[in-house]
Formats: sequence, C-alpha cells, structure tokens
Amino acid sequence: MGGGSDVRDGDAATTVADYGFLSDCQSAALISTRGSIDWWCVPRFDSPSIFGRLLDPAAGHWALAPVEEFTVTRDYVGDSLVLRTQMRTANGGVAVTDALSLAPGARGHEIGMHVPHTLLRTVEGVQGEVECDVVVAPRLEYGLTLPRWGRSDDGSWTCRAGPVGLQMHTDVPLDPGGGDLRGRFSVRAGDQVAFRLAYAPPYDDVEPLRIDSAEALEETIRGWQSWSDQHQRYQGRYRTQVHRSALVLQGLTYQPSGAIVAAATTSLPEELGGTLNWDYRFAWLRDISLAMQALWVAACPDEANRFFDWVAGAMGQLGGAPLQIMYGVTGERDLTEHSLDHLAGYRDSRPVRVGNDAWRQRQLDVLGEVLFAADLLRDQLGELDEPTRELLVSLADQAAADWTRPDAGMWEARGTERHYTSSKVMCWVALDRAVRLADRLGPRARPAEWARARDEVHAAVLEQAWCEEIGTFAGAFGSDRLDASLLLIPLVGFLPAADPRMLATIDAIRDQLADGALIRRWKGDTAGFTISSFWMVECLALAGRVEEATASFEQLLDLAGDLGLYAEEIDPGSGEQLGNYPQAFSHIGLVNAAWQLTRAGEGIGRGRTG
Repeated sequence: MGGGSDVRDGDAATTVADYGFLSDCQSAALISTRGSIDWWCVPRFDSPSIFGRLLDPAAGHWALAPVEEFTVTRDYVGDSLVLRTQMRTANGGVAVTDALSLAPGARGHEIGMHVPHTLLRTVEGVQGEVECDVVVAPRLEYGLTLPRWGRSDDGSWTCRAGPVGLQMHTDVPLDPGGGDLRGRFSVRAGDQVAFRLAYAPPYDDVEPLRIDSAEALEETIRGWQSWSDQHQRYQGRYRTQVHRSALVLQGLTYQPSGAIVAAATTSLPEELGGTLNWDYRFAWLRDISLAMQALWVAACPDEANRFFDWVAGAMGQLGGAPLQIMYGVTGERDLTEHSLDHLAGYRDSRPVRVGNDAWRQRQLDVLGEVLFAADLLRDQLGELDEPTRELLVSLADQAAADWTRPDAGMWEARGTERHYTSSKVMCWVALDRAVRLADRLGPRARPAEWARARDEVHAAVLEQAWCEEIGTFAGAFGSDRLDASLLLIPLVGFLPAADPRMLATIDAIRDQLADGALIRRWKGDTAGFTISSFWMVECLALAGRVEEATASFEQLLDLAGDLGLYAEEIDPGSGEQLGNYPQAFSHIGLVNAAWQLTRAGEGIGRGRTG
C-alpha cells in the first residue's frame, strides 16, 4: 500500500462524529473537522474507496486546511448536504465549502439520477490572510494501488491506476510525488480558490462536468434546496432535526434504483478494538421499509412506488423460496463477505470487511416490515400492479407457513437460530396487514387463512414470550432475558403500550438495559443502540408518559454530533458514537420518535399504524 503522508498526518479524525457527510445520492464522502476527506467510495456507495484513511492511516485522503493552528465551526448550507467549514487562525479565517456535485439542472426527485462523480472544494477568504496546504493522496481499491499523476492538454492533473481514472482541476500550482499532489497557497479576504476532483473509469466514455467549480457548487446547492422545498410535509415537534434526518435518508439513497443503504461506511466497529465490524453499504429490506415509514412522516411519500418496484425487481419470483433480507443497490443477491487484511481498521479495529454474509440468513421480521410499509402507504400506492401484488401475497404466505420456525432475529445473530419474540411479532404484523390489504391483492389473497394464522401467532407470543419468573416479555420464547426489540410490540399495534404486561416490560428495560436515555439491545451489549433508544421514547409517549419521553428524546439530541448525525450506537460513558455512519436506522428512529411526541401532544394515542 502506498504510504502517502501530509503535514497533518496526525489529524485524522479521532471520533466518528468528527466527520461530515456528503452525498450525491449515488456515493458518499466523509470530511473530518480538520478538513480531510478520509472516505470516498465511487461510483457507488459500495465501490472500493478512493480515499480510505477512515480505515487505515495510509489508505488515502485529501487534506485542505490552514498551515497554522485553527479552530473550526461548521454547518450545512441551508437545506442541503453541502458542508461549509469555518477555519480561524490567529491571522485570519477561511471558509471551505465541500460538496459532491449534482448534475447541472437536476431538481426535486431528479437529483442523483445522473451525477458527474465529482468532489467540489472551494476555499473563500473571510478575514485577514491565511496560508493553506492541500494534499491530494488517493490510494485506490481500498489502498492497494498508488496512482501516477500527469498533466493533460487542458492543464488539469490526471491519473489512472487499475480501474480508476481521476482528474483534478484547480488554478493552484501543485507538485506531484509519491502518488500525491501537493500545494501551498494564500487566501486573502474576498479571494476564492476552487478544486474539482472528478472520477471516471479509464476505459469508459464518460461525459465530463461542463461547468466551472463555482457554478457546479451553486447548482448543487439549488438541487438540494429544490428537493427540500418539495419535502416540507412535517410540521410537528423538532422540525429542524426531523428535516435534517430526512435529508440524511435521501443522501443514503441510491437514486437510480431507489434503494437506501444502511450506512455510508464499512467496518466502523461496535466496540473499539473489537471484531464486530460489518459492511453496511447495502440495502436491507427492513431498513428501507422503515425508511419509507419515516419519509411518510418527515417528507413526502412519493418514493413508495419506486420502493416496491425495486423490491419486486430485486426479488424476482419468489416461488416459495425464503425471502432474502438484503441486496446490493441495484438488486445484487450475492454479497459474499471477505476481509481486507492489508487495512489496519478504524482505530485498530480488525477485521475490515467487504460484503456481508447476513444475506444468507433467515430473518422473519422483514416479512412484517415490508407489509407494514405497504399498508401505511396504501393511499400513495393506489392500485397495486401485478408484481407488487405477487410480492405481498408471497410474503404473507411465508409468514403463515414459517412463523413457527427459528431465525437469526433482527440483530442478525451469527450462530444458532432461536425463536425470537420480535420475529414472531413481525410475522403477526405481516399477516395482520395482509388481511387489511386483501381487497387490493387480487385473486390469490387468502384473508381467512391469514387471519387464522395471525391469531395463532398472537396467542403463541402471549403464552410463550411471557416469562413469569421476571414478570415481563422475554426476547425469545422460553427465555428469561430482556431484549430491546420488545419495544416494537406497541409500536406496531400488537399490544397497547398501556397494557400492564407491556408497561412491566418497558419499565424492566429502563431498569436493566438503560444508561440514561440510551438503551442497550440486551444485557452485556457494549453500547447503547441508537434506534432502540428512540423506540423507548415512542413507547413512553404511547403510554402517556410524555414528560419522560420528551426528556429522553432531548438527551438523545444532545448526543448527536455537531451536524446532527448519528452512528449506529453511542457509548454511554463517553458519549462517543460507534458503528457505521451515518446510520439510516438511527435517523429513522429520530423521525418516528419526534412524530410520536407530536401525536402525544395532540392527544392521539396510537402506534405507527397509520
């Protein structure tokens, strides 16, 4: 691996929350508070990295920052995923604006459909005079390939290495060496210095970006703002945070297909130095279904038909085969996992994994999540087409046939399958919503059979998930251990939150699994799981304990990074964010919890049932 360095090699971000998130709705980049792009996978979220210092100090980055020591404040520009970072030194200040370029003229739902795969960085002098360093150090294919730079006829810098081509446009003089481009320049108040780094496969005829950096940046801001202007449906509590989360979910969407990735990264650890490091750059049906529910609350439900078209296309004809729970962003089935042993891992957390073998698992809760979303979005979906009817009928039939089987559960346990309570509850949801949708599902619908199976599941959960020894529901049939997934029971309408059995379970989880507002998934879990913490807020609100719910929600808001972004987990002791980032699941949880608090304030005491 190439060993490129810069004057700020020690400035790689020390925590996940140090990173800002950029997206063009096909790929993502992460920028540290020190002005370094340490992650960029292009042209897709799951492509090999161009910059990968997030996972190894020598795996590539793009540093752009003052030479002198500086302080930082940053925020997104308006309602966009364009990041503006103010850097102040003893002698002045600059503002660095970073974006992944959208296509010129793209507006509303068209953003991200076609993109130039280009990083834009603009340095603007704000005060005094500031000397800045720039180091562009790509290390291609997860750090395996060192590029060689040369000048092209138009004066830009170009490189090709393996399957990747890059082109750098700037007026700043740069010097090549060791796979890097390096330069130093001064910026006075009112000056602007622009950089544009474009990706293009060397053997493809890719149309370059035809406008200059300043115009491309303005077009990108306008594109995001146009999307935001069309997604102002939510008028409830915590509107700012809900709208930011909706933008994050859109940023995690692979727009050509409509699939939503679970997170923008791979192998950020659940525990520092541990081995629970997974690749989340794929589309889980669970996450997308829940995201559709959150977007129904937070933005607009126009994406519903695209989602079900994508799911039906990815699955093909099930023909009685078990439901695959995740896919690549264009429907790839084989996501076989392997380790990148040449990478040190985030803060020495190994292994670094690419691919995710969870695609082989049976996870019965997904059946319920997809049918839940279909029922919630029934008005937006209108008359269902034949592939969607076939999909929903097949899922209901699987729930009726397979609910008695063990599975890996929604936490994707690798090992022995069990009869997880949440999986049974979600099979009940699948059957219950299928009955409600039966008049739209065509001649193959079997509402009477589904209703009988639904009632059997309900009775089995009440009998076999209840543990007399601990006086609560348990995480699995025959178990005496709590699990945060039990919080789904009132959220999907299986039982009211005020049911004495559910209240006992909520209080036991708060007593045994909570650290402040953070809720661990099970006893001994290494950190608080962000979405389960938001689930607790929902449950408390539904139980009429609105003051408790509000206090917990606001504690969770305080644990977000300065940009309002969440990873998968949060360490209760340090408040440090852990796991892949930004995490769709976590932002979904925020949206739904804010909505539940709004409904509680309006005196509406229902779960997320429409």
